[in-house]
Amino acid sequence: MKLHLDKHGETRVFTAHGPDHVMVSGERYDHSIVVLAEAVRDDWTVANFDELGEQHFNYFLALKPDVLLLGTGATQRFPHPRLYRSLTDAGIGVECMNTPAACRTYNILVAEDRKVVAAILF
Repeated sequence: MKLHLDKHGETRVFTAHGPDHVMVSGERYDHSIVVLAEAVRDDWTVANFDELGEQHFNYFLALKPDVLLLGTGATQRFPHPRLYRSLTDAGIGVECMNTPAACRTYNILVAEDRKVVAAILF
């Protein structure tokens, strides 16, 4: 599905998604990524939902977002709250949704100049 592209200068936005990929500002990704307004990072070392551990969520502490959107693939899944407790203790909201919903929600929040991070799994 193609998403509306709003020119925000260098702001990274999702421009499309499919069952096996997402596109961020026109670039295709078919592996787990982290998307911030200023960058796409592929150094988040989790391949799929079942591999998620505390260390994968601790990765986001240094980024200091207001909210982390976790795109869990084709279906919405919820990790155990103990895995992301360090984020909630730091006042960072964690929202879990399927990947298409995470893409749409990220685009809305980044357009509002919110400090949002999207972590996308396949």
